[in-house]
Amino acid sequence: MSHDVTDFQAEVIERSRTLPVLVDFWAAWCGPCRVLGPLLERLAGEAGDRWALAKVDTEKFPELAGQYGVTSIPSVKLFAGGEVVDEFVGALPEADIRRWIDAALPSPLAARVAEARGLVAGRAYRSAAETLREVLAAEPRNVPARVLLAEALLHTDPAAVAEAMAGLEHEPEVGDRVEALRTLARVAALVERPAELPEAPVKARFLDGARAVRAGDWGAAMQAFIEVLQGQRGYADGIAREAGRAIFLHLGIRHPVCEQYYRAFSSALNV
Repeated sequence: MSHDVTDFQAEVIERSRTLPVLVDFWAAWCGPCRVLGPLLERLAGEAGDRWALAKVDTEKFPELAGQYGVTSIPSVKLFAGGEVVDEFVGALPEADIRRWIDAALPSPLAARVAEARGLVAGRAYRSAAETLREVLAAEPRNVPARVLLAEALLHTDPAAVAEAMAGLEHEPEVGDRVEALRTLARVAALVERPAELPEAPVKARFLDGARAVRAGDWGAAMQAFIEVLQGQRGYADGIAREAGRAIFLHLGIRHPVCEQYYRAFSSALNV
């Protein structure tokens, strides 16, 4: 099957309104292009109806290269809805290209993921998990859906969080969130296994924080962990410190809860 473009408007712009189109800007004299081109053609053959490949010879169509700001080749741009939605330059390794495609492709199930995100925000965690499992049955490599499923499971079945995120620690876009959720899942699981915690005056307060994590009450969790740090900073190998830091990573520093408790948490760490 030929992927060479003859009518860019029809084969890329218009087609991308119903099917994402990956455009490979290349030239015969370009060595890296000769490496990347066959790889993209093979991936396109595997893609089925997820996306299509179009190849633009920049020697034949220099005006297109100029129009889309192509200054170095190979240059790959993903078109969806008639617009460039993502791009990369150079002959990347196959594994990196696969990850890029999975992340860049608009998901036909994006609306379902957005629905699940709203359910998580409303603390309807079981309904969110059910929705996300349906999404992942159709798109097993949907990274945002997997992270969101782990977040829902944190509040309903923390022991299942690690399995939901298996392998995602290598995804640079979500690596910090993955580590934070692993820590918070370990904390939340202690609600059901309090005997694993050492006896100390701050133990009950730490368990209050763990229950708040389980409930998604981040303000109550931060308050409890701060009080544990103030009472016994090194309790259980510093688990309150790790839990607090995980909340900051999970929510983001600009989240209202993090802004509210940042000073108190920092002060408790330095007591």
